[in-house]
Amino acid sequence: MTSPQEELLPGTRRALLHRIAVAQAEGRAPSLAAAVVRGGRAVWHGARSAMGGPAPDENTQYRIGSITKTFTAVQVLRLRDEGLLDLGDPLEKHLPGTGAGRATVADLLAHTGGLAAESPGPWWERTPGTLRPELADVLGERPLLHPVGRRHHYSNPGYTLLGALIEKLRGAPWEDVLRQEVLIPLGLDRTAGKPTAPYADGWAVHPWADALLAEPVEDLGRMAPAGQLWSTTADLARFAVFLAHGDDRVLSAESVREMRTPAAPAEIGDLVDTSSYGLGLQIHAWSGRLLVGHSGSLPGFVANLSIGIEDDVAAVVLANCTSGPLPAAVGAELVRIVAEAEPRIPEPWRPLPEVDTAVLELAGQWYWGTQAFALRLLPDGAVALEPLSGTGRRSRFRAAGDGTWTGLEGYYAGETLRPVRRQDGSVSHLDLGSFVFTRQPYDDGTSVPGGVDTEGWRGVR
Repeated sequence: MTSPQEELLPGTRRALLHRIAVAQAEGRAPSLAAAVVRGGRAVWHGARSAMGGPAPDENTQYRIGSITKTFTAVQVLRLRDEGLLDLGDPLEKHLPGTGAGRATVADLLAHTGGLAAESPGPWWERTPGTLRPELADVLGERPLLHPVGRRHHYSNPGYTLLGALIEKLRGAPWEDVLRQEVLIPLGLDRTAGKPTAPYADGWAVHPWADALLAEPVEDLGRMAPAGQLWSTTADLARFAVFLAHGDDRVLSAESVREMRTPAAPAEIGDLVDTSSYGLGLQIHAWSGRLLVGHSGSLPGFVANLSIGIEDDVAAVVLANCTSGPLPAAVGAELVRIVAEAEPRIPEPWRPLPEVDTAVLELAGQWYWGTQAFALRLLPDGAVALEPLSGTGRRSRFRAAGDGTWTGLEGYYAGETLRPVRRQDGSVSHLDLGSFVFTRQPYDDGTSVPGGVDTEGWRGVR
C-alpha cells in the first residue's frame, strides 16, 4: 500500500497531477498511472483515464516491456554473487552452441555482445513465442552484427540468452526462478508474466484521429526475459526502493550499485544525450540530475522507472498505448518536481563512533606536485581524496585490510593508495599508483620521483 498522500505538500501533489494530466491529454493515452517514491516508500499515486469507469489504481497491471530486463539482470547478478558464474565468463562456458558464445555475461547485460537488436522473422512483439521455440530461432543465422565488446548495441536476443542461462544454471523456468528469488522476497505479488484482473487493455491510437485499435497480447516464449512482465505502480515503486538501496534477501547494496555503474562504451549519440547503460539499467542525465532505471514498450503499452539516487526520489509511469506519451520524460519530470519542491532533508551530522588514529593521521592536506588535495575520513569507514580546487581527479577508497586502500571510482578505481611511513612510524607521503602525495609541494624531505631542485623555490627578476 502507498503511504498517505498528505506526506507531500498540497502544491507538490497538484504539480504531479498536472504533469501526468498533461501527459495523458497531449499523449492521447487511454489511461496513464504514476507513482512517486521518496525516502524508501511510495508517497503519491495518480492516474488519468479516458475509458470510463474507475481510473486505474496502484494495483492495476500494465505490460512493462523492457523493464523486464532489469529483473533478469538481478537474477544474473544473484548467480554471480553465489559463485555460479563470473561476469567475465564467455557465454559458451555455460551455454555452449549458441553461435554467440564469445560474448561474456557482462557483455550481454550491458548490450555490448555485438548481437542484433531484434529477432529475425515476424515482429516478435506481435506474434506468438511458439514461432521461436529454440534459441536458434531467436538468434537467426547471423546473431553477431558487431565485434564483441566494442560498442553498445541494444539487443533483445541478448536478454533471451541471459534468460536461457538462468534456466540452465537453476534448472527451472526463468519466470519460476524470478518469482521465488526476486518477486516473493520483495513483496511484488502483482508482477507476473501473465495478467490477472485488474489490468489495462493495450491500445493503438490512430495518429490522425482520436480512434483506438486493440493490440494483440502475445506470450513471448523464449523472448520473455527481454519483455514479458506485467506489473503495477505499487510493485515498481517497491522495486525502485530495492534498486536504490539493495535488499540482502535478493542483492546487496553493493551489487545493485554495480548495476547502476556505466558498463558500456558510449556511442556518439549517447555522449550528446548524456546517457549510458549499466548492467540491466539505463543511466542518463536530465536537467542536471542523474537518473537510473529503465523504459519499456510493447504494442499497446509504454512504461518507465526513473530513480534519482542523490535525491532519494523515484517515479513510475505506465500507460496503455503503443505510442504517445514519453514515459521517460514524464518520469524524469516527476522526480524533478518533488526534488525541487521538497528538497531532501539531510540526516543530522553525527561524530564517528570511534576513530582509528592511524587513519586520522592521513587526514588533511596533501600535494601532488603543486596541486592541493584533501583527504577526508568518511562515515562508512572509507576515505576520500579530492582536489581543493574542485576540479580534477577524485575518488573514494576502501580499506584493503593490510594498511592500504583501494580506489572505488574514477581515474583511481582499483588503484592502491599506500601510506609510506618513516622508520619512526610517522607518515612520509602517500603513494597512489606511483604518484607521490606530500604534505608540502615537492617536499624535499620525501622521496619525490626525479628529486627536488636543491636551490628550492625562488623568484625571477
